[in-house]
Amino acid sequence: MEKNIVTAAINANRPNWTTDRLTTRIVHLGCGAFHRAHQALYTHHVLEKTDSDWGYCEVNLMSKHDAALIENLKQQSMLYTVAEKGETHTELKIIGSMKEALHPLIDGVDAILEKMASPSVSIVSLTVTEKGYCADPATGKLDTNNPLIQQDLSTPNNPASAIGYITAALKRRSERKLPPFTVLSCDNVRENGHVAREAVLGLAKLQDAELAQWIEDNVTFPCTMVDRIVPAATEETLSEIAELLGVKDDCAIACEPFRQWVIEDNFVNGRPEWDCAGAQFVEDVVPFELMKLRMLNGSHSFLAYLGYLGGYAHISDTMTNPDYCRAAHALMLNEQAPTLVMPEETDLPAYANNLIERFTNPSLKHQTWQIAMDGSQKLPQRLLDPVAWHIENQSDYRHLALGIAGWMRYVAGVDEQGQKIDVRDPLADTYATIYAKHGLTVSVVDDLLAIDAIFGTELPQNPHFVAAIKSAYQQLLDIGARQAVAKL
Repeated sequence: MEKNIVTAAINANRPNWTTDRLTTRIVHLGCGAFHRAHQALYTHHVLEKTDSDWGYCEVNLMSKHDAALIENLKQQSMLYTVAEKGETHTELKIIGSMKEALHPLIDGVDAILEKMASPSVSIVSLTVTEKGYCADPATGKLDTNNPLIQQDLSTPNNPASAIGYITAALKRRSERKLPPFTVLSCDNVRENGHVAREAVLGLAKLQDAELAQWIEDNVTFPCTMVDRIVPAATEETLSEIAELLGVKDDCAIACEPFRQWVIEDNFVNGRPEWDCAGAQFVEDVVPFELMKLRMLNGSHSFLAYLGYLGGYAHISDTMTNPDYCRAAHALMLNEQAPTLVMPEETDLPAYANNLIERFTNPSLKHQTWQIAMDGSQKLPQRLLDPVAWHIENQSDYRHLALGIAGWMRYVAGVDEQGQKIDVRDPLADTYATIYAKHGLTVSVVDDLLAIDAIFGTELPQNPHFVAAIKSAYQQLLDIGARQAVAKL
């Protein structure tokens, strides 16, 4: 099969414009699967519907694998495929919102900082996952012990973290008397704009008080809520898309048809008309953000840990078990929805039903293992914050408790058949040490609860909470995940 999406005959329409039309007005840090299927796609639809010239410079900062993606995009004239997979139909879209792409291993750090400092750039956006903000989950403040932040502090002009790049680029703009850019977080992080602001200001204050003041006075950090189920690309996915498209596209990504983007309208230097592509601009994103983090992401984590332990490779597989389907729905409506304060017109039961339908889509191979990654970063906002609400209101949270116990059992690093689990988490070594000490016994609960970065200080002091987690954990040891979910 010919490997050239630019010149080969393909079974999809290419954009009727080239990169010549585009100006780099957005630098995006973290050109992963989600960004390619979400923000870049929204911007593509704006270009289809208007005479906009807003284009992206894509930047990946980390691994050699990320550098390979950047090289592949360049070889494909910055075009790539999104396959929107419904239950019965797949729609292919060739996305044309990217102007250029950079990686420090290919182009050097300074080239990236110069691009971010360019007068044409109005927005720097991010999809770098929770851990990319280098924030202490317990305090929300910058984690100055993070090795990337330590490098940012020791060599500010050769930063390592996304936060370091943003701070260094803002310094150049400040020194050159250029307008600031908006920092637009698009990660599944509660009040993500505030988290980004806290991290950037935290680093700037340690580097340069005058710069910190300039950022505080001039830069905006809107909050956003992003929603689309985008599994990580696999060889199976890429082969399937290649068959449909007629050419192999190493940058292709598959996702569900549903997408949502709610954005706080607080841009200091202009923005695209994303609303014409279906985005929603609002004054306050937080209610929508919490709805998604708790009802979608919280139930996703519940299904990921208990599904993986129960032998299910994908979220859609868990939905074939009526007990898991029922438990996820009950978690959403009985334990997550009551913690929310939504605009009057919001229909939470309809939202829950829609989520179950999306989870059930068999065309999406969303791995439970993938969702289970980085639980230390996800647990507080997805499961622990709602538990604190229930404790305060003296209400039932048994589904949340089993989800937390499921995470504890998962990070043991061995499944119910005695097979090794590849636990991907910044604190994986900590979990391994705890399990080496206690083995698969309920005594691990106290040591896991003592991890302040995840559980803080209040919940582990609550005897009702500790007892609920220990009971759920012991149940997983005694009867396994499937039976424990069935007994909810």
